[in-house]
Amino acid sequence: MTDKLTHFNASGEAHMVDVSQKDITKRQAIAEGDIFMLPETLQLIQQGNHKKGDVLGIARVAGIMAAKKTPDLVPLCHSLALTHVDIELSCDESLPGVHCQVTVECKGNTGVEMEALTAVQITLLTIYDMCKAVDRGMHMEHIGLLKKSGGKSGNWSKRD
Repeated sequence: MTDKLTHFNASGEAHMVDVSQKDITKRQAIAEGDIFMLPETLQLIQQGNHKKGDVLGIARVAGIMAAKKTPDLVPLCHSLALTHVDIELSCDESLPGVHCQVTVECKGNTGVEMEALTAVQITLLTIYDMCKAVDRGMHMEHIGLLKKSGGKSGNWSKRD
């Protein structure tokens, strides 16, 4: 762990980190999160009876789009040529809700953690948007990075 915030220069001003001297390597990040809802809302999603259509399919596309648009949303993120975005959504009656896990990859000189985290949040937010008419009490929790690989700092895992 570094003891220095990298998005500030010596004068304490915000700046975009210079990654031009970093090696180009395969980078991967995996993030996750949950959206909790009423059991009846989850049933609507699972049965495909939601009047707005395929909730999970639309949320998946929104998450992929969000990963690609992360530098437009987070001011100091670098634009990256993503090589892969995978969004896994699973309905879980024990929550009740939907668990989202996103894997993002690229070959570049900076990591893809922000893209994975952004994709999780927008995926879950899209589920909320599509279901809010029947369940305004939905809420999102446990959003975070599970693991990352590649680059100078190497591998990191939440479970290690």
